[in-house]
Amino acid sequence: MLPQRTLQRFLKTHKIAVYAGAIAITLFVVIAAVRFGSVGLSFPTVFFVLVQEGLNIPLGQELDPGHVQIILHIRLPRVLLALFVGACLAVAGAAFQGLLRNPLADPYTLGVSSGAALGAVAVLFFQLAFFGAWTLPLVAMGCGFLTLVAVLYFTKILSPSLQNETVVLAGIIASAFLGAGLSLMIAMSQDELRQVINWLMGSVAMRGWAHIGLLLPFFVGGFTLLFFCRNELNAFMYGEETAQHLGVYVVQKKYIILIAATILTGSAVAVSGTIGFVGLVVPHMCRTLFGSDYSHLLPLAAIVGGSFLVVCDMAARVVVSPAELPIGVVTALIGAPTFAWMLYRSQRAKRRDQAT
Repeated sequence: MLPQRTLQRFLKTHKIAVYAGAIAITLFVVIAAVRFGSVGLSFPTVFFVLVQEGLNIPLGQELDPGHVQIILHIRLPRVLLALFVGACLAVAGAAFQGLLRNPLADPYTLGVSSGAALGAVAVLFFQLAFFGAWTLPLVAMGCGFLTLVAVLYFTKILSPSLQNETVVLAGIIASAFLGAGLSLMIAMSQDELRQVINWLMGSVAMRGWAHIGLLLPFFVGGFTLLFFCRNELNAFMYGEETAQHLGVYVVQKKYIILIAATILTGSAVAVSGTIGFVGLVVPHMCRTLFGSDYSHLLPLAAIVGGSFLVVCDMAARVVVSPAELPIGVVTALIGAPTFAWMLYRSQRAKRRDQAT
């Protein structure tokens, strides 16, 4: 525990150094992810292309047009999209965990990701275009929010105290039910929609700058709402009654937090499909390393979550190159054992409390 406590004290006294280090690691991960792939590129090549062509700063370096195309129009938008998707899922997971006081809660285990995925596939299946290009993320968010409300309502019926295991169980039931709906639509679809199967496994492949433009406003809006509620999230960790005694407008703030977290989840699912366990692993990692203060937990979860998903996407590209793994497979291989360990630790702590 000494390194953990030391790091938390260091964060309190050297905030700028911690954030600078996290951002520096993220930049390194992004550049490394742009470099590695089926076509190997050197770090100097990546640097010169990003600076000279991306930032339009003349350095007098002669560049290969093929390398410029690969970096600026194929790999960089993919890497940046993974960065923002990871940030969305990690911040949403941190918000759900703080609000529900449940370390096992995240968009995937609560069924929000599955609800958003069902909404997104319905848009593709029925070729809906109510709001033009914005139809997909808006419908995904709406379905994700309705799923969350249904899960919490069902949990309240089963267990008025909203026990941790009951919330997760209700989320798993909702995910299974929604998964059946997804399978039904895919089975009824034409051949061109069968590519949705790969999308549902989670992927940022074949995504361009337009997808980043679609996600970015929702990320900024959702993160801003949650950051304004950071003090309320700190209060909710001690229970709704305590939060109310501290002056928190419980019902109002609860819905703002739920809506903001669902905005982040729905927009991420709309552009990348269902990617599980990022919202579970990353907030837990950040809370262990940096403490539970949401003033720091939210931005650090965004930075670490983005870096984590970029690394997972890079692994998905290079492990079985020239083929690719769905990024959801990589996150599941990491997240499922972590989820099992957290569940075991939660049960062990409960047994210890009951014994005393």
